[in-house]
Amino acid sequence: MLRKVALVTGAGSGIGEACALALARAGWSVALAGRRVERLAPVAQAITELGVQALAVPADVGDPAQVETLFAEVGKTFGRLDLLFNNAGTGAPPVPMEELSYEAWKRVVDVNLTGAFLCAQGAIRLMKAQDPRGGRIINNGSISAHAPRPNSAPYTATKHAITGLTRSIALDGRRHDIACGQIDIGNAETPLTARMSQGVPQASGEMAVEPVMDVAHVADAVVYMADLPLDANVPFMTVMATKMPYIGRG
Repeated sequence: MLRKVALVTGAGSGIGEACALALARAGWSVALAGRRVERLAPVAQAITELGVQALAVPADVGDPAQVETLFAEVGKTFGRLDLLFNNAGTGAPPVPMEELSYEAWKRVVDVNLTGAFLCAQGAIRLMKAQDPRGGRIINNGSISAHAPRPNSAPYTATKHAITGLTRSIALDGRRHDIACGQIDIGNAETPLTARMSQGVPQASGEMAVEPVMDVAHVADAVVYMADLPLDANVPFMTVMATKMPYIGRG
C-alpha cells in the first residue's frame, strides 16, 4: 500500500515542523517547503529516521515561479499529493497602521494570502489529475481570522481573507473530490510565541502575560483533519490555549 503524501509549507520551524513530524509519525510521506534550506534539512532528516520518505524544497511561497518548481518536484518525487497544509506565514512590525510601509504590507500579503492561493492552485492541479483523484487542503488561519491584536492590520487582514479562500476552495473543490478546511490556532508554544511569557499588548492598552499551549495539540489536530476520508471534512477548527484572552472580553 502506497503511503499518502503531504506537503507542509513553512515546515522549517514551529507549527509547520511539529505538524510535518506528526504526519510522518502517522505514516505520511512528507514534502517540506520553506525559504531556508538549512532549517528544512534537520526536519527532513528527522522524518527519514522515522522510516518515512521526506523531500525538502526551498521555496518562497509568494513567488509564482518558485511555487511552480515546488509542485513539479513534489509530483516528480511522489507521483501524487494527498494533503497540502498551507502553513507558511509572516507578520509585520507592530506599528500604527498609518506608519506601516507599503513594502511591509505587501510582504505579508504575498506570503500569507497570495502564497496560500498559489499553493492551493498547485495542489488542486495535482489532485485533479492523479488517480485516484482528490485530496485535502488545510489552511492555517489563526485566532486573527476572527479578532485582531493591536497594530496587526496586515496579518489580521490576510487571515480574515484566508477564511474566504478556505470557503471558496471547499466549494469549488467538491466536484473534484478535494476537501478544504481551516485550523485557527491560538497561542501554541513556539519560538514565535516566546514573547507571550514577557507580556504582549492588549486591546485595553495594557501589557499582559498570556497562557500558551503545547504545539503538539495543534499537530494532533492537523493529523486528525488530514486522516479523515474524503467524504468527511472539518471546515473550521479552533485550537487555543484555554485561558488566552479571546472568548468574551478576555
